[in-house]
Amino acid sequence: MAKDMTLLWGTGSPPCWRVMIALEEKNLQGYNQKLLSFEKMEHKSQQVLDINPRGQLPTFKHGDNVINESYAACFYLESQFKSQGTKLIPDGPAEQALMYQRMFEGLTFYEKLNAVIYYEWYVPEGERHESALKRNKEALVTELKLWEGYLQKVFEIILILIRRLSPERYPKLGEYHNLLKERPSVKASWPPHWLENPKGQDTLKDI
Repeated sequence: MAKDMTLLWGTGSPPCWRVMIALEEKNLQGYNQKLLSFEKMEHKSQQVLDINPRGQLPTFKHGDNVINESYAACFYLESQFKSQGTKLIPDGPAEQALMYQRMFEGLTFYEKLNAVIYYEWYVPEGERHESALKRNKEALVTELKLWEGYLQKVFEIILILIRRLSPERYPKLGEYHNLLKERPSVKASWPPHWLENPKGQDTLKDI
């Protein structure tokens, strides 16, 4: 069954990891996969462009079906393998509504996180403004406080985020991170470059 599946992915990418966790949760081990390098621009290679014209990862294929958006791939896996492995979407309308809300809030969270993490990487030095960075950090702190009170479903963003934060400042996020990282699906799909740098970066040390 999983032999008909192919995943092209990049390490450390939340969308890629999202699909890998879903595959593990649905007991779909043994799929074909290829790790590509963002640094070497392998996600813009012809192999990727042939099935994903945007040149983005993840790129997921099952038989003749190609799904190039990570949440869509997760929904597809739940739909196709509903009775297998972990149930990813609850049946009750209230639980479903909460899940969808957290899912889309997670995207907003990720945008605010990236606005802080990648500011120095992508904004030329001459165009940087401390006031802009301060606003981005304040927006992220507000988001973090909201998520301290959430923590309902698996969010790979939490796993990425807490490596860069002080668990003492956000104890609930820290507790949730420790629970998630012990989950078999998370262990099986752990980004390989994290093994080389287990502590992460200190970009958010003052958040």
